[in-house]
Amino acid sequence: MALKAKGLSKVFVWILMGLLFLGLIGFGATNITGNVRSVGSVGDEPIPVDAYSRALQQEISTIQQQAGQAVSFADLQAAGVDRQVLSRIVVNTALDWEARRIGLSVGDEVLAGELARISAFQGPDGAFDRDAYRFALQNAGLSEQEFETDLRQETARSLLQGAILSATAMPDTYVDTLVAWANETRDFSWAILDEGALSTGVAVPTEEQLRAYYDENIDRYTRPETKVVSYAWVTPDMLVDSVEIDEETLRRAYEEREAEFNMPERRLVERLVFGSEEEAQAAAEALAAGETDFDTLVADRGLTLADVDLGVVDRGDLGEAASAVFGTSAGDVAGPAPSPLGPALFRVNAELAAQSTPFEEAVPVLRDSLVLDRARRVIDDQAEDFDDRLVGGATLEDLAAETDMVFDTVDYAGQSGDGITSYPAFREAVADMAPGDYPEILETGDGGLFAARVDEIQPEAPRPFEEVRDQVETGWERQQITEALTGQAEALATRIAEGESFEAAGLEPRSLDAVTRNEGVDGLPEGAIARIFALEEGEAVAVPGQGRVAILRLDAVVPADTDGPEATALAERLRDQASGSLANDLFSAYATDIQNRAGVQVDQQALNAVHSNLQ
Repeated sequence: MALKAKGLSKVFVWILMGLLFLGLIGFGATNITGNVRSVGSVGDEPIPVDAYSRALQQEISTIQQQAGQAVSFADLQAAGVDRQVLSRIVVNTALDWEARRIGLSVGDEVLAGELARISAFQGPDGAFDRDAYRFALQNAGLSEQEFETDLRQETARSLLQGAILSATAMPDTYVDTLVAWANETRDFSWAILDEGALSTGVAVPTEEQLRAYYDENIDRYTRPETKVVSYAWVTPDMLVDSVEIDEETLRRAYEEREAEFNMPERRLVERLVFGSEEEAQAAAEALAAGETDFDTLVADRGLTLADVDLGVVDRGDLGEAASAVFGTSAGDVAGPAPSPLGPALFRVNAELAAQSTPFEEAVPVLRDSLVLDRARRVIDDQAEDFDDRLVGGATLEDLAAETDMVFDTVDYAGQSGDGITSYPAFREAVADMAPGDYPEILETGDGGLFAARVDEIQPEAPRPFEEVRDQVETGWERQQITEALTGQAEALATRIAEGESFEAAGLEPRSLDAVTRNEGVDGLPEGAIARIFALEEGEAVAVPGQGRVAILRLDAVVPADTDGPEATALAERLRDQASGSLANDLFSAYATDIQNRAGVQVDQQALNAVHSNLQ
């Protein structure tokens, strides 16, 4: 059937044609495989070699732009990029086959109208220009027939796909049910039993019991894959003791930072400016009479305390108001006094005494900052030498023996710990290293340098029992405590469910209201909230944790508010998510069904020919 213009979304087709044309202009349609015309077929619909080549080149260009650098085709193949592109092309060809089978096509009238909309095909007057059309297609390496055929197919595919994707509106009942489930809350009471609630202690475990627990929980005592890493490093802190700072340098630094060590008397002040001297005086008199206070004056002006806060100021900051402000005690209000903005009242919130630090007392602070700065410069000056030594064949051990660098090793399994593993730069570098990789000088991020080498990769393996025996014993004891407490808690939960109060059961309960399904509650074992939502009103349950057990009682099921703004927003979000998910599933199923009915053939030799031109 031929579709007329009024049956087609003009905006949608315009976007499609623009994207299609840009894609063709960008990559051309040069036949790069000699006499090979297709890389496969869906039914009797061929998959043109040029269509696959263009799509693959476009995907490569997009990836390289995102990466900000060239990416080899071998790496892209390893990531499956070629297979992803082929999969998309196969789906498109399957839609072409299906559109032709059911007689779905785009008429000449629609095609002509949309061609006239493309700016690349328009003349100076904005109308369709056949010469511009022909010239643009020649530059793209396309004939008019090729472009128009592609355009017809793209539009028909979009219509077919749109018919599937647009017919997936979710019913209100479905959405309302989800909102009611997601937004309902629970009121509940709970108490905790811990080791102190046990009437007897835990027996001393036997060796057999510990080994049995070790075997049953072997995952807890299994070492992850670990890299044995040797490294040489140097940081500014390592050089502190070897860096000398002379007194002249210290005195020069003291002079440069004199304002930091010698500060005048200061005040913590708020300033409220008035439009006239009369207004300021009236406010001062009202304050003196106790008729108002400073906070009220600020609020009456439509201001906040943050708006009138001057922070810490000295006499020079206050100008003509300095004498009045500095003659006022903390907590009192000075003024009216002049300010650059007009007459003002000043509230003094704190008095800060002058601070004077002699050179001799400032020396430790000055030395620390200067030493670290000098150490950073020393390390920076050595970086090139370190690198040259590695290039010349020096090992990490040689660097440590001949320079300021320090050698060490670490068993690294992705952990962030003390020392060098606390540096993100080290963790990122080692994550990509393998045995045999060449060490290089890298920055720690705080002025230090390091170079690392992976000596060995130890596979995941259980740690020996003897190595983790203390941890095993602690785990076994915690399990015994939890099991004993669970028995007690289950008996108490039964009594509470039958109507006995927490207090009568010897417990100190806490209550929570309007708790949601996804809410976390400090102090409750994992899974406790899910258990609460599974209870009926009045039911109680014991939920074990690690060495402690919670007793929970459901007090009330609170229905969801389905009419409020949050519920409405959630409903729309769920509707969109569910509709989108269903639409994608339906389209995937439909595309798969077309391929199964039509049959898909792929010519691997033709694909290899295309790929060889991209190596």
